[in-house]
Amino acid sequence: MGAAIIDIQNLSKSFGNHQVLHDITFSVQASQVIVVIGPSGSGKSTFLRCMNGLETAEGGTLRACGHTVVEQGRMMSEKNLDALRSEVGMVFQSFNLFPHLNVLHNITLAPMALRGKSRQEAEEHGLRLLDKVGLKHKAQVFPGTLSGGQKQRVAIARALAMEPKVMLFDEPTSALDPELVGEVLQVMKTLANEGMTMVIVTHEMGFAREVADVVVVMDQGAIVEAAPPAQLFTAPQEARTRRFLQNVLSRDAAPVL
Repeated sequence: MGAAIIDIQNLSKSFGNHQVLHDITFSVQASQVIVVIGPSGSGKSTFLRCMNGLETAEGGTLRACGHTVVEQGRMMSEKNLDALRSEVGMVFQSFNLFPHLNVLHNITLAPMALRGKSRQEAEEHGLRLLDKVGLKHKAQVFPGTLSGGQKQRVAIARALAMEPKVMLFDEPTSALDPELVGEVLQVMKTLANEGMTMVIVTHEMGFAREVADVVVVMDQGAIVEAAPPAQLFTAPQEARTRRFLQNVLSRDAAPVL
């Protein structure tokens, strides 16, 4: 294996007196799909947000896409953070689309402003991305006319428009009605099949089984276990992992762990 595209060593993070990440060490290789699961409040989203500098870690070292985000607890400059975020795209629970801009304009704004693309180039690329997520026919409408699933697919296209090396997903389906979840997961499966490096925080266990190269289980701000899904879902090594999976899979026909 070559150099990790994301390398994390002894990362720690606190909010006031509450430590939410405890000495985390982990790495992500190019084209890997990492799915992070665990109970609410376990630090999953904070862990993800540290990867592109949205949260400031106080300890450890984190490097992503050739950028040193944190080194011995010191954060990189805001200028360098902009460069990092152009290579590490992120999709949030809420869609964060600009309501006063049409769908295509939402997608082309950042590539023109930050990548220096011409309007024509950005729009041609934007239309290709909308076609990829099945929404080319919605290019000229405004976000308020879209369903939640459609908004999230536009948000994915917007992140892809910056041509990132890594995509981070923070529970991208948690705000969606159940019948809309599948359309978003299908887009993410397509990206995985195309070799996009992704780190995904999700509660969708079936998706984790199908798509992940490695499933990471977090609890109380630490990584409890990390393993390929075939191993983790059938023969987890840690008691905390077994308890968590028994709880979330209790309504499924999964084997007793």
